[in-house]
Amino acid sequence: MTTATVPVTITINGEPRELGVAPSRTLLDVLRNEAGLTGTKKGCDVGDCGACTVLLDDVPVNSCLVLAVEANGRRVTTIEGIAPDPDRLHPLQENFMALGASQCGFCTPGIIVMAKALLDRNPNPTEEEIRFGLAGNICRCTGYTKIVEAIQVTARQMAADAGKPA
Repeated sequence: MTTATVPVTITINGEPRELGVAPSRTLLDVLRNEAGLTGTKKGCDVGDCGACTVLLDDVPVNSCLVLAVEANGRRVTTIEGIAPDPDRLHPLQENFMALGASQCGFCTPGIIVMAKALLDRNPNPTEEEIRFGLAGNICRCTGYTKIVEAIQVTARQMAADAGKPA
């Protein structure tokens, strides 16, 4: 039995994509399998771990809980698309590497996407605001100290860069 597909147009990382998807397919599965973007991870597949976090119209969501058809006509940003310049990493990505904020790295894409959303709405978060903002993203390897530090360093760098003349 063949499952019928529905045409959807999703702007993924700034690029409009036309896809035929089964109505029951999650955004996570479509991003990974049809769009070939494997940075977004499938962790628990029930919305508890945050490994699949993406931005849907700039709002963080667990892509395992969103049907791909719900993203029709909307913008999705994955870990592959958060950098402002395709030839450079986002400052969060650079600082996570420089400060050792990940160990196995499985949770890291979701945490970085969530941190980007946090910094976009609050460019100078306190440690408590960072920890609260990441509450839906589980890391099984670290104690979060280096993750929080990388976000704090990024916030300071971005604030300093914003104050510089172009």
